[in-house]
Amino acid sequence: MRTRHLFLLLILLFISGCKEKKTASSEGLTAGVLDFQDNFDRDTLGKDWTTKNPKAYRIKDGKLFVQMAHNKGLWLNRVLPPRVRIEFDAIALSKDVDIKCEVFAAKQMHQSGYILILGGWHNQLSIIARLNEHGKDRLVTDRTGEKGRRYHWTIVRTDNRLRWYLDGKLFLEYDDKAPLKGLYFGFNDWEAPVEFDNLRIYRL
Repeated sequence: MRTRHLFLLLILLFISGCKEKKTASSEGLTAGVLDFQDNFDRDTLGKDWTTKNPKAYRIKDGKLFVQMAHNKGLWLNRVLPPRVRIEFDAIALSKDVDIKCEVFAAKQMHQSGYILILGGWHNQLSIIARLNEHGKDRLVTDRTGEKGRRYHWTIVRTDNRLRWYLDGKLFLEYDDKAPLKGLYFGFNDWEAPVEFDNLRIYRL
């Protein structure tokens, strides 16, 4: 009987642990207050955005089109909430993929926050990097992207972890013991053509 009770106790502890893990990993994926949105349904970028490479970014067919930005980002002229969920759609228009954004940047400048790249370096790898996309502390996966596929990105931070979801599934999670306190979000690009759409930012 003792063996049976111990076995049942272990099962209950396992189930409880799985529930806690699920709850922790899904925190912030729902609810929140909409803080900013942009569907890019207009002709020009407008006052909410700024860039040092205006030739690289334009509105095309109701989407934000970018190519040849050479890491001069398109920065949102609003500050991010400390607890936040950022959502947008992205499509790579070439086999190089290379879809990139930056979050919690200290200033509107490349590599002043976290850098998230899907299918970078000619679609060889994907990363979350802290201040340096080539840094030794970057989080790397060999999972990459597909040309022409619409990806729904979700980026969540409620504590010291930066969680990145693709199409509702956890893709990468960066655990930072000294989280960056930057304020800015930006789309970015090296050379590959990419489209972005349906940006939503939620205060959690």
